Amino acid sequence: MADRYLRFTGTAPGRFLTRRLGLPQPAPLRRWSAGHPALDGPLLHLTAGASALDLAPVLARTGLPLGDRDPAAVVLDATGVRDVDGLGVVHAALHPVVRALAASGRVVVLGAPLDPDDHHQAAAQQALEGFTRSLGKEIGRGRTVNLVRLTDAGAAGTTLDFLLSPRSAYVSGQVVHVAGPDTGGPRDERTAGEPGQPLAGRTALVTGGARGIGAAVAETLARDGAEVVVLDVPAAEADARAVAGRLGGTALALDITAADAGERIAAALPDGLDILIHNAGITRDRRLVNMSAERWGQVLDVNLASVLRTTDALLAAGTLRPGGRIVATASIAGLAGNAGQTNYGASKAGVAGLVRALAPHARERHGVTVNAVAPGFIETKMTAAVPLFIREAGRRMNSLAQGGLPVDVAETTAWLAHPGSGAVNGQVVRVCGQSLLGA
Repeated sequence: MADRYLRFTGTAPGRFLTRRLGLPQPAPLRRWSAGHPALDGPLLHLTAGASALDLAPVLARTGLPLGDRDPAAVVLDATGVRDVDGLGVVHAALHPVVRALAASGRVVVLGAPLDPDDHHQAAAQQALEGFTRSLGKEIGRGRTVNLVRLTDAGAAGTTLDFLLSPRSAYVSGQVVHVAGPDTGGPRDERTAGEPGQPLAGRTALVTGGARGIGAAVAETLARDGAEVVVLDVPAAEADARAVAGRLGGTALALDITAADAGERIAAALPDGLDILIHNAGITRDRRLVNMSAERWGQVLDVNLASVLRTTDALLAAGTLRPGGRIVATASIAGLAGNAGQTNYGASKAGVAGLVRALAPHARERHGVTVNAVAPGFIETKMTAAVPLFIREAGRRMNSLAQGGLPVDVAETTAWLAHPGSGAVNGQVVRVCGQSLLGA
């Protein structure tokens, strides 16, 4: 459904009226397109405190020229900030340039892990989280602010590529931890020399891929070179086949809640799997006092139990190859809660718990990373059916003052599925325009 308010605020009368009434003034977001893949303008590199990072080769790969006039992006290296005085340097570095940052621009602050043996450093580095999230809520004009914690600049290459590009249009106020080698396992040679198709030679399975966010994820992974298997329930087989046919992939009609779903997927993919996207999900909303056990059980089975069973089965069978990626779909409803969705919120919080607990073991034992995306208000047929005033509140209650698109979730998923994202593990990344509610 078209966001008429967003269009209205782009007109001269709309800007005047909303400004006079103090109403939200969303800016159209720059998203990726084949003809316009990069931000418009230079990259400004700043440093607060002493830094041991060699960022030059990492920033060069973004394709943005370095410059200090009207920047499209700002990277502030604050890994050397160790005390309150260092936070003053952060202010001094960004204060003069924020106003000049282009519309739909990017601010990425680089921080260090908290030092458990130095409470001054830990306090100063933790302060960067409050700083970046607060700046993200005030910066406006479709601009985003994120924090990346790292110790090795090279390991953050793919993450910075994403956050400094139009692909991250609806990701703001996030803290991404980059730790460990940034490798894709022994299969990396398949993508050498193919920067436009980083997933070439890889097979991706997308559950719930016949429509909505799942279809957008399948399309984006295929764009990046993956051979996509679109899985959905038998009732949606025609839609799944249509999506798969359009992408040169295959369709798999299967009830993901079946006890043997994992074994059947493994049998359908005898050559193995590189990317597993857990997107299938349902809602059965009621307040708890009116919610039947059946409604509760249906949501928990589809959204959480099937994810656990299928993941366990595919890891045990060795279907997921070394260098593989698992990306599950959580929700801000699971992080912040939502009235009438105790079942849905429980299931999506459970996905976050699964990711954080499984990630270190999956990487150590199988060479596979495990992460999640947590969408906020995304413009889909489901949200289009929400009553008008609730729908408008959902759209505006974030720092970008608008709903996201399925492609925003898909782009974030593709970043986590990238062979160069091996240093990102156990993360739950919100795709919510920095929701004003919740963590």
